[in-house]
Amino acid sequence: MAMTAQITAPSFAAKNMTRIHIERAVLTVLAAASGVAVLTTIGIVLSVLYESLLFFSEVPFWHFLFGTTWAPTGNPPSFGILPLLGGTLLITVIAIVVAGPLGLFSAIYLAEYATPKVRAVAKPLLEMLAGIPTVVLGFFAALTVAPLIRSLGTSAGLDVASESALAAGLVMGMMIVPLISSLSDDIINAVPQSLRDGSYAMGATKSETVKKVVLPAALPGIVSAFILAISRAIGETMIVVMAAGLAANLTFNPFAAVTTVTVQIATLLVGDQEFDSAKTLSAFALGLVLFCVTLALNYVALRTVRKYREQYE
Repeated sequence: MAMTAQITAPSFAAKNMTRIHIERAVLTVLAAASGVAVLTTIGIVLSVLYESLLFFSEVPFWHFLFGTTWAPTGNPPSFGILPLLGGTLLITVIAIVVAGPLGLFSAIYLAEYATPKVRAVAKPLLEMLAGIPTVVLGFFAALTVAPLIRSLGTSAGLDVASESALAAGLVMGMMIVPLISSLSDDIINAVPQSLRDGSYAMGATKSETVKKVVLPAALPGIVSAFILAISRAIGETMIVVMAAGLAANLTFNPFAAVTTVTVQIATLLVGDQEFDSAKTLSAFALGLVLFCVTLALNYVALRTVRKYREQYE
């Protein structure tokens, strides 16, 4: 027995050392992957920031941030970003007004009320909407939704442009419904069943349990889903190009033609460009503003999540 112990002990130690070396190698690969992701993000931010500073050396920062006219090809050119921010905000608000209730209510139904058979069919069909290319949605908005809105508005005596923020916002809302619904559904399903059972034991109905127990518990995740959907809507380009147009109008009229920050970035960088003119460099300044807006949204979402999580806990 002593001889067996002397033989097996070194073998076990060798296997243990091999496992330690493998775990260290895997840890090194994972750390390297994380480092590459972080360095890539830092590189992108520094690149955009450098080109933006070159732009602001030619165009004053306050003229860019508070100007009310966007005409980079004008004579003289004008680089006021307010019309672009107004168009982005208008279309995003319309999209989230459409997608928010539809996505959240469908998630509640699928998670709490739908039978397994209905869920097995409805959830994949709903998520298929997220796989439709945005250019196809743009065609749908330009050829179907926009003419329909124009005809309805004309019959009601309203002045509706052939390309409008309302058409782009409605179709963009359809695009982000699966994002809100799928994420919210997963978050609601992650709420422990014991919380529901405790509510039922206290005599609450199913609707009361959903409203007063499940939704408060899932609220931080639902807020994150909404912020992610808003960020997705802010970054959309094709639907806006095809349904809302390229006109930089400072208006909050949903029936008017508007444009967004991302559309102008794509327009400014199309074709052969020389990266030494204010017109081309303005695209990087727009990208920097878009990055700051997205960062602010994520910060608000983080604070909101922490606030409601602390209240619930």
